[in-house]
Amino acid sequence: MTTKRDYYEVLGVPRAASSEDLKKAFRKLAFDFHPDRNKSSDAEERFKEINQAYEILRDAEKRAAYDRYGHAGLSGGGGTGAGFEGFPGFTGFGDIFDSFFGGTRGNTRSRNGAQRGGDLGAELNLTFEEAVLGVEKEIQFARHEQCGACRGSGAAVGSTPVICTTCKGTGEIRRSQQSLFGQYVNIAPCNRCGGEGRTVSQKCAECSGAKRVRKPRTVKVTVPAGVADGNRVRLGAEGEAGVNGGPSGDLYVDLTVEPHRYFEREGLDLIYEMPVNIAQAALGLEATIPTLDGEAELIQVPAGVQSGQTFRLKGRGVPDVHGTRRRGDIIVVASVVVPDRLSGEQRRLLEQLAATLPTTGELTESGSGRGIVDWIKAALGG
Repeated sequence: MTTKRDYYEVLGVPRAASSEDLKKAFRKLAFDFHPDRNKSSDAEERFKEINQAYEILRDAEKRAAYDRYGHAGLSGGGGTGAGFEGFPGFTGFGDIFDSFFGGTRGNTRSRNGAQRGGDLGAELNLTFEEAVLGVEKEIQFARHEQCGACRGSGAAVGSTPVICTTCKGTGEIRRSQQSLFGQYVNIAPCNRCGGEGRTVSQKCAECSGAKRVRKPRTVKVTVPAGVADGNRVRLGAEGEAGVNGGPSGDLYVDLTVEPHRYFEREGLDLIYEMPVNIAQAALGLEATIPTLDGEAELIQVPAGVQSGQTFRLKGRGVPDVHGTRRRGDIIVVASVVVPDRLSGEQRRLLEQLAATLPTTGELTESGSGRGIVDWIKAALGG
């Protein structure tokens, strides 16, 4: 009997884990068990299990259903009655007994038909500018694709699969057993054909009968303007190839954004700290502000600017990733820099200036309570 492991156990996190904890655990495990790096026999199955666990737990609605009803809550069950087959004739008991006594009724039936390929995960590193302005980049990964030699049949060239003589093409072996509840039927995959319903006398030399082969692939990823660190881009049908004519899975690309030398991001706004010396703060200045568009902007900083005072450059921030025309601003924050060392001449001049200015015991016009004389006194060690 194959029991589906608890998704929290798969990722190695507590049930109260935050979204960030889930993401960190997933990234580490996906890296450790990716079949391109890990050559152990169970690496591919572990990778799929990890990806499935993360896909459920990262979705708030699916996670809530799983927390309440377990795996049954993800298949239309969970106590609502939606997953049962109907009461007349007790046809629904087959599913109930399967879940208690190890039957794999739903899985074996699907194996005999078309199966969707698994989803894959990858990471893409972006510069700060690429994330804000958008970019098209190539990404390389490996995936299972349909074998070209046998065209997905698993049989050697010149031969064709035949109906399994053990299960008669159903892919299932049914065994009747007696229990305290009466007689029930346990359904398991056919050992001879592995649940496929067909066997091949000669396996394909290219894929060894697996129907798929692992190949490297390079695709272009169009990253929209305005993405942030931790966002994800889905590339449809770029995952594992399906089996028996089933559709391919998807490729999920997690984005990692490098920090910027000057800017910090807050939503759609960019924060830029503008250093101003005490003389510039007192006299005012014309400052050059960098932008991500490649053209600097000039702003007029008035005399008497205080540390922490802000100026706004409209529409020079981050575009809305949802495709609206909205774009954030650049918020310039003045930061008055007080020198920690003064030459003799600089000290003399500042002392003369300090003697001519009024005291600053009252609040300044900006309400900060600290004006230019305070900065001068700090510079002089007063």
